[in-house]
Amino acid sequence: MSYTPQNLAELDVLMLFESPSGLEGIKIHKNADAAVIAAAKQLYEGGFITQVDGGYLTPLGAQAAEHAHSLYLMLNSGSE
Repeated sequence: MSYTPQNLAELDVLMLFESPSGLEGIKIHKNADAAVIAAAKQLYEGGFITQVDGGYLTPLGAQAAEHAHSLYLMLNSGSE
């Protein structure tokens, strides 16, 4: 089993949220990379974020972002 390019783009969008607490939002601009726009749309449709172009994390999104941040730290703990 492997992450798809879409999954990786979604993880990248989740990583844009500095704090998984959901207190800080993001805005994906219309001129952003098409993969980022598609990832944000998919996250919105999945109930992870509040707006199709970003917004805030939902409770599900906050949990996913927390896991994404944790995985990133685990994978990069020896390289920093």
